[in-house]
Amino acid sequence: MNEEYQDIFTTTACPTQQQLLDYVQDRLTAEERHEVELHLADCEMCSEAVEGLSAFTEKEKIPVWLRQMKWQMLRKLRARKRRKHQVSYFIELAIIVIVVLFIILGAFWTYHFMTHK
Repeated sequence: MNEEYQDIFTTTACPTQQQLLDYVQDRLTAEERHEVELHLADCEMCSEAVEGLSAFTEKEKIPVWLRQMKWQMLRKLRARKRRKHQVSYFIELAIIVIVVLFIILGAFWTYHFMTHK
């Protein structure tokens, strides 16, 4: 995966995505669960994430859904980046065409005034 689309959980002190999933799915030891709960008391983003994950009734399908959402978001980000590159390409092309037209027009006027003196 591109470095510019890193997972937000990798650069913070927050629990990993897997730890939050394990917490919601009740797969953590008592000690790990306590650590996550301490973190959730101080981190609004993680507590909202856990709240959202807890709303799912079929918790075993959460990893599949998360993977699908992640890939959909990556596709959209790449498409947006591609569109930006296409727009800048067409702008550059338009500028080049305008410059070439001005050069041709300048050469034509120079030739016209030189030959019709």
